[in-house]
Amino acid sequence: MEEQASGFDDHALAPMVSLELNVATFKSQWQFCDRITEYLSDILGQGHSDPARYSNFLSVAANELIELAFRSTREPGRISFSLYRGATSNRLRIAFAREDRESTGMRSTGRQPLPGAGPDLKSDGTILLKDLATIFRAAIRIEQDGTHGMQIIADFPSAEDFQ
Repeated sequence: MEEQASGFDDHALAPMVSLELNVATFKSQWQFCDRITEYLSDILGQGHSDPARYSNFLSVAANELIELAFRSTREPGRISFSLYRGATSNRLRIAFAREDRESTGMRSTGRQPLPGAGPDLKSDGTILLKDLATIFRAAIRIEQDGTHGMQIIADFPSAEDFQ
């Protein structure tokens, strides 16, 4: 799975859905995290032998990543949530503008918390992402997107044999 995630080539995956919001709207209510998670998880479950089980299980990880984005964004700007499907994995990409590291709670640590991850991740976020990657057998990465943007990218296996 790490090999797949290392290049983050969305061309190898089919787009499923993309949702873009104004950051002010997104941050106006914490409950948007739950609503967006439910929407995206339901779509991820489509095409599986047990859609409810797959969506429910992945909603835990998706919710944590969406809440991380909620805490990391600042106004003004846009935030987008995109899902992609491949033969062996499903990808969640969350992209948003970030004004500066101090105001978002993300700081440069100079470490690589996950294989290929960018250096702008808090230590508690590092632990969260490592735990999510282990539990869900996912490749999760946070990287800079342009000059002032961040992306949270997670590749989840399509297989339904979660433990």
